[in-house]
Amino acid sequence: MASRALHIYDLTTLASESASISSLPGPQVLQIEPWQRRESALRFMARAVACMPNDAGYACSSIEGRVAVEWFDPSALSQARKYAFKCHRQPSSEGVDVIYPVNALAFHPVHGTFASGGGDGFVALWDGVGKRRIRQYQRYAASVAALSFSRDGKFLAVGISPGFEDGKEDTADGIVKIFIRELGETEAKGKGAK
Repeated sequence: MASRALHIYDLTTLASESASISSLPGPQVLQIEPWQRRESALRFMARAVACMPNDAGYACSSIEGRVAVEWFDPSALSQARKYAFKCHRQPSSEGVDVIYPVNALAFHPVHGTFASGGGDGFVALWDGVGKRRIRQYQRYAASVAALSFSRDGKFLAVGISPGFEDGKEDTADGIVKIFIRELGETEAKGKGAK
């Protein structure tokens, strides 16, 4: 099992400390301690991490087809809101779920919802506060490797490439493409709490 340690750094502190030693002569070593040290809520290796646009928290995904949503505020009340859920799983003909890694996460800059992309070739939109899936898009021809919203949230870029989720490592070169999806005004808007 991979290490489940998460180290969270305050980038403002990191930038100011870096600036303070840059004027000193000779090579300098910057030793910054993490703002927080945590153990991931996920049991297996992390694949992607994305911060919420309001800087309140983050989502983390793993190779076991799960996503965890957590908040930076270390208070017990805030930490009680964290949760994890299963996703990117497909039923097999034997009646057992095939579990795919969640390779990519991206938060919508306006609505605060997020997208996940998996080894199953699907992209799903999630309402992290409402704890529900908003929609799932049509399957892509290969594993989703990367996701990114435009700054205004009107477009979602989806990068696909062959993965080894099917266990075949000796496959020929596969499809590598980037798709740009234009989103409707409310397409990525959360639905609210259940």
